[in-house]
Formats: sequence, structure tokens, C-alpha cells
Amino acid sequence: MRATRPMPLIALVVGDPAGIGPELAARLAVDAEVAAAVQLLVVGDARVLARGARAAGLDCKLATVTEADLRDLPSGRHLLLDRADLDPGRITFGRAVEVGGASALANFRTALDLGAAGQVDAVCFTPFNKAAMRMSYPDYEDEVAFSSEYLNLSGQVAEFNIQPSLWSARVTSHVPLAQVSSLLSVESILNRLVLTERSMRAAGHPRPRIAVAGLNPHAGDGGSFGREEIDVIAPAVEAGKARGIDCSGPYSPDTVYVRAKSGEFDAVLTMYHDQGQIAMKLIGFYEGVVYFAGLPFPLTTPAHGTAYEIAGQGKADVGANRAAVLLAARLLDRAGSPSTSSSTSPSLSTSA
Repeated sequence: MRATRPMPLIALVVGDPAGIGPELAARLAVDAEVAAAVQLLVVGDARVLARGARAAGLDCKLATVTEADLRDLPSGRHLLLDRADLDPGRITFGRAVEVGGASALANFRTALDLGAAGQVDAVCFTPFNKAAMRMSYPDYEDEVAFSSEYLNLSGQVAEFNIQPSLWSARVTSHVPLAQVSSLLSVESILNRLVLTERSMRAAGHPRPRIAVAGLNPHAGDGGSFGREEIDVIAPAVEAGKARGIDCSGPYSPDTVYVRAKSGEFDAVLTMYHDQGQIAMKLIGFYEGVVYFAGLPFPLTTPAHGTAYEIAGQGKADVGANRAAVLLAARLLDRAGSPSTSSSTSPSLSTSA
């Protein structure tokens, strides 16, 4: 049971300490737009957050709480749940190491626990480095698989990339490209169509128009370059239509995002990771948000990575991470959970 709060309480996980995550967390903690919409509970080591603040040239001093304090938190001001588990002297900016991955993973576990227990309303994280995470936990695949396993979820959890006016979904995610075709089925594509429509409706799109991309060049060109479009993808699209979903395709992957960007579609369902990621990051690298649907609470993050090449230099752009926090707040508002007034809650059309 989630507590009644004057505004959403969002756990902000400090991600990989060798990247821009600590700097982003510090920037969010002093961001006026964030403060007007949500209360943050930053989860991480106070010393790591302080180093991020120094890199950004910010004065970021948060009141520290313990897990025992979470039952009766003061409202309004941002807080820090100091895990005190990582001496930043052990971390070199721009280098993935086991202790950094272990700390980020422990922060993530703590936030997932808080979300599952209803002690926070949503979770957002600054970027992780999967190589560092795997040094600590070799079975780590990605946030979707880990969250599902850790929370013992039986339903679908899927990753959506979101720009201000366009969503991107995918059937397969972090798998070798050579395996993609074998993982495609009418059922797997239909399941993603259903979850995409349901998630977009929850976010305020009453009837999203979903374009389905083909797998092969020119969507197979009538079977000339492969039959996946004929045998698998097109039947899944027809099954989606039979369920009342406004979906169409399969379309040629090299032009479907051009059409979507021009406003013809609200979302594109792709068959594999880079088919959508490359397009979405070109459309708006500093605006892109990732939303993980299917959890008992909203989980969001910026669509970019740890940016090792600029870590510690005070150059991190907070735009996508701010949008991720505000999207989580808007999703809570749509779901009838604690939220701010309409004057401070962001519109998905402008902030997500």
C-alpha cells in the first residue's frame, strides 16, 4: 500500500560511479523543475554524490536518512539514503571496475525493494555500465531481465524509448543479432503490440498508432530478402488489429522512422535493439527517456549511457535524466497515484 504524499516520492539511483551518473544525480537534486514536481530520495553513497557535485560545481547538501526513517519521511525536500558502501577514491572516472558495478547494483536493488514495498512511488536511475555490473554479477543481462528476476515477476516487462512525440518499442533486446530471427514469433510480436498499446494508453495516448517494422531490408521485398515479414510479422499485425489495436505494417525499417517522425505514427515496434535505438538517438539524444513497463511501479532512466569520455568534467547534460524523472511523475498522475497539481506536472508531449 502506497502512502498518501503531497507529491510523488521517487527513488533516484546513483548509477555507475565512474561515469556521469553522480554528476547527473547532483544536478537533479538542485533542479527547480524537478523540485516543483517530485520529491527525490537519492540512493547511493554520500561521498560519491559529493564528488559528482564537485564535478558539476554545485553545492548539493541533502539531509541524510536511514531505511528506518523511510516510514515517516519529511515531505517536500529531497533526501539522501546514504548506503556508505563505496570510497570514491577507489574509482577512476571513465573506467569500469567491479566495485563500481557492485555499488550501482546494490543501489538498484535497494530502490527496487523500496518500490515493491510502496515506500517510494517510482524509481529512476542515472546510467549504469553493464560491463561493470557483470564484473560484480556475471548473470546480469540488462535492467529488464534483472528487475523481472529480482522482483519475481511473471508478466511481461518491456523497455520503451521515448522522445517528446514518439515512442519506440522492440520485440528482442540485448541478444546477439544472429539470434534475432529465431526469437521472432507471432506470439512474441503480438505480446509486444499489446503491451505497447497498454503502456501508451496509461501514459495518456487514448489510441496510439503503432507502426511495425520489418526485419529484412525493404521489409523483405515480397520474400526476396527473407520470409519473416510474410510468415511471422504480418500475421502478428493482423492479430493485433483483431484485438482492436491501431497497428500496421510491416514497413521497411529504413523509412519507418522518417514517417513516424513526420507524425504519421505515434510509435514504432522494431524487431531488434539497434533497429530503433540508432534512429531514436539521432532524433534526440539529449531528450530520450527509457521507460520499463510491466513493473508494479514506474521505472525510468535516460536513454544515453555513462559517457565515460566526459565523466568528472562537469559537462553532463541533465536534460534526458530530468525528462525521465518527470515522466515517472506523469505516469503516476495518470495512474491516480500521488502527484502534483496540473500546473507543475509535466505533459508527456513536452517533457518525455
